[in-house]
Amino acid sequence: MQVTETNAEGLKHDFKVVVPAADIAAKSEARLKELSTQVKMPGFRPGKVPVSLMKKRYGSAVLGEVLEQSVQEAAEKTVAERELRPAMQPKIDIETFDEGKDLEFTMSVEVLPEITPVDFSTLELTRPKADVDDKEVEDALTRIAEGQKSSEPVASKARKVKNGDVAVIDFVGKKGGEEFEGGKAEDYSLEIGSGTFIPGFEDQVVGMKAGEEKVVTLTFPEDYPAEHLAGQEVTFDVTVKEIREPKVPEIDDELAKKVGMDDLEALKTAIREQIQGEYDKVARQKVKRELLDKLSDAHDFPVPQSMVDMEFDGIWKQVEQAKEQGNLDPEDEGKSDDELKDDYRKLAERRVRLGLLLSEVGQKNEIQVNQDDLNRAIMAEATRYPGQEQAVFQYFLQNQDAINQLRAPIYEDKVVDYILEVAKVEDKPVSVDELMKQDGEEAEGEGEDKPKKKAAAKKKAPAKKAAAKKADEAEAGEDEAGKDEGETSA
Repeated sequence: MQVTETNAEGLKHDFKVVVPAADIAAKSEARLKELSTQVKMPGFRPGKVPVSLMKKRYGSAVLGEVLEQSVQEAAEKTVAERELRPAMQPKIDIETFDEGKDLEFTMSVEVLPEITPVDFSTLELTRPKADVDDKEVEDALTRIAEGQKSSEPVASKARKVKNGDVAVIDFVGKKGGEEFEGGKAEDYSLEIGSGTFIPGFEDQVVGMKAGEEKVVTLTFPEDYPAEHLAGQEVTFDVTVKEIREPKVPEIDDELAKKVGMDDLEALKTAIREQIQGEYDKVARQKVKRELLDKLSDAHDFPVPQSMVDMEFDGIWKQVEQAKEQGNLDPEDEGKSDDELKDDYRKLAERRVRLGLLLSEVGQKNEIQVNQDDLNRAIMAEATRYPGQEQAVFQYFLQNQDAINQLRAPIYEDKVVDYILEVAKVEDKPVSVDELMKQDGEEAEGEGEDKPKKKAAAKKKAPAKKAAAKKADEAEAGEDEAGKDEGETSA
């Protein structure tokens, strides 16, 4: 095999590879002999079919198989001998492959750059720290109590229905004097003010007494899902059978026990820890974003354009979708496609560079995602679908791609945690309002010229630039980092 490197500019390497015709012929002959021991052909005993006859009947198919195998082997050998680290699958173009002639093809491959991470101990970061105050805990307790409220019958027959009551009613809906499907119920408990029924219904029940009957006239909204009722005027024959007033339980140990806690203090502690955990997540996301900004500023190594192209294509599809839906970010309004593409290509390059950097740091420090990490992530996903937990578990057990999607952000977070342990991180006390302030508000007037980051997870949800850019770096390069981790972890 003869290999000639025709280009070695930057990260791109081009080769011309020639596999001698004799090598192709020898492999074809060997493959035909192998097949002759397996093929059954009339007039010949098993394993006794002449190679010449095999070649006549199967020669073309075997040649195609051998050529494909030879290209694969030659490409792998070329890469291995030169210790190249391909960023993407090499691009191969066959030039000649006729029978009896040398196999000639060209191969173009982009390699991963050499990356020298900055000394992380030189990084200075600020992590906002907001504490939970007592009022937040009390407000949460009030909401829990509201969620546990019951109702009691009103003793007075003269008592009228008021907002907040539960009216037990019978009703029959009619359109043009005829009952319509789905418009009838008995002993229905309607919380007045809940907005359960179409606008105006509950307002007209207010003021009725137990035992009273009334005809309520309403018009269904134009966008009502049932087309035969949308925009139509109807009547409801309503009978109030009972009025019940809400009873909110006392905030005490009994309430705590109703929701599974030992006592009120345990419930307060659990509430405080939950709220604090949510604040800490936001704080971590902010310091992570600051970290990634500083890592981006500190590294300027070249990145494979093929990876940038792939990242950009994914982003641009979202931008086009946002344009079609009329959800384009105000920042992008009035810009030409060329201006938008230039903006988002910079974003794609930044994401790829950060992803490669995090991958390199993870590999050098032997950071891996273990089964316990994945189990916790699957459990967290399952809790998002109450009552369907078993189905979620089965989905992940049977879907390796879904597992890999979990693996990428876990790996990235573990690498970020490693860097944060080394960096100088100062906790800065802030109010809850300051903690929850969007980055765009914080940066307003600061004149940043670097690409803004996406606001959500990389699960590519940017209907707008804020959603297409903002939390991008909070999930920077998951594909690249997670993919490489997957190749190195057990």
